[in-house]
Amino acid sequence: MTQQMEQDLEDSLAPEGIEEFIKRIPARDGFEIPLRIHRPEKPRTGSPLIVYHHFGGYCMGSSALAMPFCRSLVQRFNAVCVNVDYRLAPEHPFPTPINDCWDALQWVASNATELGADPSLGFIVGGESSGGNISIVLTHLARDGNLSPPLTGQFLSLPSCLPPETVPEQFKEYYHSWEQAKISPKLFGYDMTVMFRKAHAADIRSPLFAAFNDPNGHAELPPAYLQVCGIDPVRDEGIVYEKVLREEYGIMTKLDVYPGLPHAFWQVYPAFGKAKQAYEDMAEGFAWLLKQGNYAHA
Repeated sequence: MTQQMEQDLEDSLAPEGIEEFIKRIPARDGFEIPLRIHRPEKPRTGSPLIVYHHFGGYCMGSSALAMPFCRSLVQRFNAVCVNVDYRLAPEHPFPTPINDCWDALQWVASNATELGADPSLGFIVGGESSGGNISIVLTHLARDGNLSPPLTGQFLSLPSCLPPETVPEQFKEYYHSWEQAKISPKLFGYDMTVMFRKAHAADIRSPLFAAFNDPNGHAELPPAYLQVCGIDPVRDEGIVYEKVLREEYGIMTKLDVYPGLPHAFWQVYPAFGKAKQAYEDMAEGFAWLLKQGNYAHA
């Protein structure tokens, strides 16, 4: 079903006023990473820059799955949206996907003008599910690597960053979602989450996967927007991360929680009223991040 959906999206025409093309850029191992570029045909003014990473548990999907959302960002914010087609497990296990995304982000930062973007109006990294995990890692790599221009925001939809085996003692009282998922595995999607993690074969102690425990901490990261679902194994990973960013590091955050609903419910039931609200929340999350970025550059 996912493959047919991807093909249908690949075959779809861009909405009027949006230009789309594939740009292939070099990875560190010689692979050419496909970047799907979505941008205004005739920008009204300068365009903020968004680098987006699709969902799929590191094992399925492609940039095609994020096409509708990226198109909506171009239409709503006059943005240039770079939609990254990183390599997938099990053929390309950890750390290949995150290496692809870091290589892509560095290339985008160095070639923003060529892409028609103005990062001073906003430079946001984001993604959904596995794309959220990628985005958290990238914000730390960007900070430690002095990415220029710097990121101004992080969009984290259903992110993971704190595997249950690595939770520090002081946060265990806030971290219950993985144990709850074992009680009702079908409802929580527990088995699929475990399957994806085994295929990805990540080092759960590495900050390239579990960025919550990054030895350099979380200071000087950009503002963060997060979405979390109530019936989701990774729920408390996002909740604890938001709490630490806000309370311990003074980073501006915005959090939307969807009680009683499963991981990525809006993908499965797009006509559901709460799904429509979640998509609107995503757009408002980007609007909020762009506003914070403008304050930072003021």
